[in-house]
Amino acid sequence: MLTKLPEIVNVRDDITSVLVVDDSCSMLAILESTINKIGKIDVATCDNPVKAMLKCAEFQYDVILVDYLMPGMNGIDFLRKIRKVEHYRSIPIIMLTSQHDRNVRIDALSAGVNDFLTKPFDPFELRARLSNMLALRNAQRQQAKLVAFLTNDVEQAMREMALREKEMIWRLALAVEARDGGTGAHIARVAEISRLIALGMGMGEACSQLIYLAAPLHDVGKIGTPDAILRKPGPLTAEEAEIMRRHVKHGVQILRDGATELLRIAALIAGGHHERWDGSGYPAGLKGEDIPLEARIVAVADAFDAICSERAYKSGMPFEEAFAEIVRGAGSAFDPACVAVFKQLKRELLEIRTHDDIEHLHEALKRPPVEKHQNARPKSVAGAHIEHAAHAPRRRHAGAEAPAVNRD
Repeated sequence: MLTKLPEIVNVRDDITSVLVVDDSCSMLAILESTINKIGKIDVATCDNPVKAMLKCAEFQYDVILVDYLMPGMNGIDFLRKIRKVEHYRSIPIIMLTSQHDRNVRIDALSAGVNDFLTKPFDPFELRARLSNMLALRNAQRQQAKLVAFLTNDVEQAMREMALREKEMIWRLALAVEARDGGTGAHIARVAEISRLIALGMGMGEACSQLIYLAAPLHDVGKIGTPDAILRKPGPLTAEEAEIMRRHVKHGVQILRDGATELLRIAALIAGGHHERWDGSGYPAGLKGEDIPLEARIVAVADAFDAICSERAYKSGMPFEEAFAEIVRGAGSAFDPACVAVFKQLKRELLEIRTHDDIEHLHEALKRPPVEKHQNARPKSVAGAHIEHAAHAPRRRHAGAEAPAVNRD
């Protein structure tokens, strides 16, 4: 948020530097004396354009006065060379000339001159024109300061917005898990496992980080599921199972209009993490690569941690058995490529399961916003998947039977 504008008081800074380039030493002396009468100007002179180029490499002048007719390099050639130097691309330059040739002036303007002064010059005209150029240079400097100030302010605001977005995601995910009796450890583990799988699949650090931050919202739709169903200790009835399935569509409806890449990916995950590779999942019965990759990754992470975890309606499965269960699900419940990476992460998975805390996710919320990765799904494709999950009728592939509803 913009707090205050930087101070802009003086027409120019206390000391302004001017370089005068002319092959006549007597003319240099006259010009220097005339310019000094303006006050608060540091005047440098040079009788050779090549040496003047070297001076410009050593010191950054604010305004340059350069003669047109000089041996070795005329004023237009000097202009063309000096304008290629970063600092001198936009500073004011005045050309001194006794020529009234229209073509010379056109060439000088094309080379980047800002004004002309015709010899013999009037001292008052010189001071007036130079004062105008000094005011222009001061305006350029103040504009640069203002742009830098505003850029820094906008960047700070963007960082704060990104942090608030991550905090909102975390708090919302925690609220949903608390309704199911959780402490936040499940969503933290799912996020970390999803990140590791995404990295192993070559998605890159930025994309993997987006999945890591979006994964906690995979079950956000449960906010609309009755507690009696979420915490029921026994099996669900057919009617209760149908109500339970609706949490996927509710999650998509909550997230699909998000304005950021993070929320769009969260919507993909919420809408697709209960689909199955063989097409027997829900809500749309998507099959294989029709399921968004982000959702396929989180499906593996969520299922593994859910199988290991104790719930009101089930006991937790030992690590080795849960690991084997996921491996057996490759090609039926899960993307074989995701499971192949999952199998290589056994040591990391064991470590994650032995720490029942949420420190990883807390740390992620403090990180700066991630850059959009080149492999990130385009908005239009993401939107198509999201709309499909929210509205498309469920399709059942031949030979596929409806699985029992996974309440995780």
